[in-house]
Amino acid sequence: MTWQYSLIGLIIGIIIGVILMRFSNKKLRKLRVIKDELEQSRQELLSYREALVKHYSHSAELADNMIREYRKFYQHMKKSCNELLPNLPEDKKFFAHQLPEMNNNNQTTIQIPRDYSEHSSSLTCSEHTQHN
Repeated sequence: MTWQYSLIGLIIGIIIGVILMRFSNKKLRKLRVIKDELEQSRQELLSYREALVKHYSHSAELADNMIREYRKFYQHMKKSCNELLPNLPEDKKFFAHQLPEMNNNNQTTIQIPRDYSEHSSSLTCSEHTQHN
């Protein structure tokens, strides 16, 4: 019978020891604090990304509206110029060139300049000329 009481006391002592170790261990508390900070940082990053997406989608919408309004303004000026100055020579017309057309996605069909040349430079050619 005494061994049963000893066993019960041992089990209760282990449980109390584990509970005390769990709450008094500085490393575990520090780990918990770091986990909380990590989760908070993760939430801040997600909200920042959401804000960026909102910002850039709104900016794109504003730019699209601005482009449409500029196109209307340009067409109005071109029409007015042609009506008010009908006898102006072609080389002297103020609005002689055409604006780039818009495709279905409201994107212009302008060719974007490349930052490289199609031809290799003399520095990268595999055949070198020899000077005698």
